[in-house]
Amino acid sequence: MTTSDLVGLRIKTVRRQRGLSQAQLAHPELSDSYVSLIESGKRTPTPAVLELLAQKLDCSLSYLINGVTAEQMEDIELALGYARLALENGEVNEARLRFAELLVNNNLTGLTALRQDTEFGLALATEACGDLDEAISILLKLRKEELSPERRIEVAMVLCRAYRESERLTEAVEVGEGMLVGSARMPWTDPMVELAATLLSAYMERGDLLRARQFAAELLNAADALGTPRSIVAANWNASNVAYATGHSEEALSFAERAMAVQLENGQPRNIARMRLAFLRKRLKARPAEALAVRDALRAAVVEFEQTSTSTIDRARVHVELACAEYMTGDFDKAVEHATIGRDLVPEFGHVLGAEANLLLGRVYGTVGRSAEAAGHVASVRGWLTPLPDTRRSASTWYATAETTEELGDSDGAVEAYQRALACVGL
Repeated sequence: MTTSDLVGLRIKTVRRQRGLSQAQLAHPELSDSYVSLIESGKRTPTPAVLELLAQKLDCSLSYLINGVTAEQMEDIELALGYARLALENGEVNEARLRFAELLVNNNLTGLTALRQDTEFGLALATEACGDLDEAISILLKLRKEELSPERRIEVAMVLCRAYRESERLTEAVEVGEGMLVGSARMPWTDPMVELAATLLSAYMERGDLLRARQFAAELLNAADALGTPRSIVAANWNASNVAYATGHSEEALSFAERAMAVQLENGQPRNIARMRLAFLRKRLKARPAEALAVRDALRAAVVEFEQTSTSTIDRARVHVELACAEYMTGDFDKAVEHATIGRDLVPEFGHVLGAEANLLLGRVYGTVGRSAEAAGHVASVRGWLTPLPDTRRSASTWYATAETTEELGDSDGAVEAYQRALACVGL
């Protein structure tokens, strides 16, 4: 039913409940034929007519328009606000529950915009809980509806990100390019730049570094033309990622520092926390001499992540990165502790991060001479990587696994891992 049909049906229902005929409702301001057309959905009443009919029917204008009373509307908006606040505060499971409970509220049926807000919120909370498949399912369903242009961009961005995090890179690229490539592309705005940045990261994960480098330059130009904090952060951060992936470490840190400076002044806590972690990771790899300072910053980041609406995967990642820094600075017990925490936060065999955590555990135990435990952790890497599609990141982890396996004296295992690394890049 259309909006006009629903409004007409509500007017007809309340009129009958009040025991009024169409002529009685219409008199003296309207004609009974006009009321009949409204009730049948053939005419859309103006706001002034709707307000008049609400007065005559002794009901709220909100009910005629939305199918709920003003009190019910207030309750829905309050519940939605609590769900959003829970998500923003990092209470992702609570947020997911609140959004899901709100969706079973029958009063949402006629409130298309609020229902879509709730479904999008549920997708974000589900993604933050690490349930990427369910988040993708919610977003795909939402994408089939008629959405506002900005909401359509937001849905595409989160869907592209969820596909990328699920290692479903072809689908991530298809979603991004569907919005950004072709004559129908909308003008550059902050949401469009952020969607483009998400697509750019999918290009990199897929190993399309030439395309990524070209697209990064286009993105920087778009951000400079817009001059907004959101676009500057998105473009410079992802230009940093491209520079890093192509071996330009200092250039990467320069872009990242500019993005971080703007983010600190204008960003939300969750985005600041995630960017800080990624920046520290780059700094640790580009400047190993600064490992001690990076380790201290990562220890503080663990607390920061617990206090913001970062996802389970995000929290796993900060522990694994801290474990790496602890290993580089010689605190092997702490390295084991944080690598184990990070691995246990990752859905079992569902993310390359679990493989990286086990590989790090293998290196730590190998360093301290506990060869059997080292070999066990390195061997388990295969279980984490095998179910995943062949990607550039998987290839990197297979290669690192091969090197560690070789150091532990398992030549046959090393050869197999090298072969898997080559297969991931199509060789």
